[in-house]
Amino acid sequence: MEQISARIANLSESETLAMSQKSAELKAQGIDVINLSVGEPDFFTPKHIKEAAKQAVDDNYSFYTPVPGYMSLRKAISQKLKTENGLDYAPEQIICSNGAKQSVCNAVLCLVNPGDEVIIPAPCWVSYVEMVKLAEGKSIIIETGIEQDFKITPAQLEAAITPKTKGIILCSPSNPTGSIYSKAELKALAEVLAKHPQVFVLADEIYEHINYKGKHESIAQFENIRERVAIINGVSKAYAMTGWRLGWLAGPKWLVSACNKLQGQYSSGPSSIAQKAAEAAYLGDFECVEEMRKAFERRRDLVVDLAKEIPGFEVNVPEGAFYLFPKCSSYFGKSHNGRTINDSADLAMFLLEEGHVACVGGKAFSAPDYIRFSYATSDENLVEAFNRIKNVLDKLK
Repeated sequence: MEQISARIANLSESETLAMSQKSAELKAQGIDVINLSVGEPDFFTPKHIKEAAKQAVDDNYSFYTPVPGYMSLRKAISQKLKTENGLDYAPEQIICSNGAKQSVCNAVLCLVNPGDEVIIPAPCWVSYVEMVKLAEGKSIIIETGIEQDFKITPAQLEAAITPKTKGIILCSPSNPTGSIYSKAELKALAEVLAKHPQVFVLADEIYEHINYKGKHESIAQFENIRERVAIINGVSKAYAMTGWRLGWLAGPKWLVSACNKLQGQYSSGPSSIAQKAAEAAYLGDFECVEEMRKAFERRRDLVVDLAKEIPGFEVNVPEGAFYLFPKCSSYFGKSHNGRTINDSADLAMFLLEEGHVACVGGKAFSAPDYIRFSYATSDENLVEAFNRIKNVLDKLK
């Protein structure tokens, strides 16, 4: 007899991980699938970071670490925030976790009470809504479209805030859209938030360095809300270290203390070896990050051109991350061989099974009229993938 708790039964499976799994299953059957569903760089971790990890093994970094992470790593992160972002966070205001995903979830669980509202601009990463659900809070989705570059306006934010609002999760550069808020746009949002002292800001900046428009801007820079902002970041995307599982949160001491208490009870400190590798990443040469950023920018330009050649796709030009998020609703209601496309999830499955290209339907990102393609793969794969997509969509009538 199954006895799963309601807490878990109510959660949705991660669509991004599910599509990646389905892609792997087809590949195992010998089918040539191009995977554009996964949100990770296709580059290897830079050599100097791997060498630091090997050295850590030889130096016997094999014991439990402090729950918030080694002080040496937190000092390196503190220095990174000062040097790169002009922000002052003491090491005691930083906690390291098993990936930025855990950092976000820690913060949500530490902030949100049952019935509290959390504002989430959509399109949004698949896990935000589920994390709020886990905390027994209520997600208030602010919908945006391609015509506004998927960014909320101050008026939309003001309209969404109620006495029950506990926080907002803001992701810039964005997954799934690649949109980036400018300093002026963030300042305008901060001015709204300054009028509502009960609203806390979780700033997910994991794609900070995959940015094609210049300097990264953090909402934490504005003094009128600074004490109500937590920055979440990590080494996964910038340093091609997704599997190392090392993220962090920087924020007010009371929140970091709460996250420390929570993490101490259910996962303890992150991997000792991953921490020493991350330390090397933050203290090392930045050239490897820039090389990967340039490659992603070239691929961005390539996929935008390729996607614009597909009739029925409405495409914008993402300014960061490594995703394209075209509007695809013109294909809804069309059919092929008795198979009708009702929504973007159907379209994603059609592209996988008929075209052997894995992507993720926009419904998972609270944007059902769109579809997400990751371009974190080779130019050759991208050209072939969009050729397949174009050919298979031509079959829909």
